[in-house]
Amino acid sequence: MAKILIVEDEQDLRRVLEYNLRQAGHEVLAAGLGNEGLRLAREQRPDLVLLDLMLPDLSGTEVCKQLKEGSGTRAIPVLMVTARGEEIDRVVGFELGADDYVVKPFSVRELLLRIQAVLRRRTPEPDQPDALVEFGRLRIDRGAHRVWVDGQEIDLTALEFKLLVTLYDRRNRVQTRSALLDDVWGIQADITTRTVDTHVKRLREKLVGARDYVETVRGVGYRFVASPDEAMS
Repeated sequence: MAKILIVEDEQDLRRVLEYNLRQAGHEVLAAGLGNEGLRLAREQRPDLVLLDLMLPDLSGTEVCKQLKEGSGTRAIPVLMVTARGEEIDRVVGFELGADDYVVKPFSVRELLLRIQAVLRRRTPEPDQPDALVEFGRLRIDRGAHRVWVDGQEIDLTALEFKLLVTLYDRRNRVQTRSALLDDVWGIQADITTRTVDTHVKRLREKLVGARDYVETVRGVGYRFVASPDEAMS
């Protein structure tokens, strides 16, 4: 299964999470402080980080920011677990690169489902058609989870990569925000459609010269253009 790092200062909750993740077959690392979590992430390179926002030393947002800025840790998915459920907190988390956001109190079953959904985004599907895609200024290697624009590689989170590939595979067809939530996030997530807008905005910023390949369809959702020339017209 996966190696999962828990960064949570509530000892009882940390123990419950450790127990249930081990019961699900995962290898578990745990830290009660943000700095300790950063050290373990850099040394152990877990497959996923469960991160509390309210930590005694560093804020969870700062931990997430440092993970996403580090060359050895930026590809590690981060699932934020927090009592702060206001929409602005979620948006800030996603803008920092978090892959999902769970609000306390939550069911262990829901958390395990979300973990599975995030981990699935990192695993290339076998025998995938068109593993290497060339589309105008954009190049996508599905198997390696790598993307280039004008020959320059860009860093995408696992979720941003899946969002890009999903839009590309359905090019010239409008995708509603609700459909993208279901298909990209992987479960019926308790998150608003603004989450989709935040991720599309970040994705377009990273695509730079290829940003116009993803169009906004007002009041509906998003569409990937049918051809590179269409974005230039």
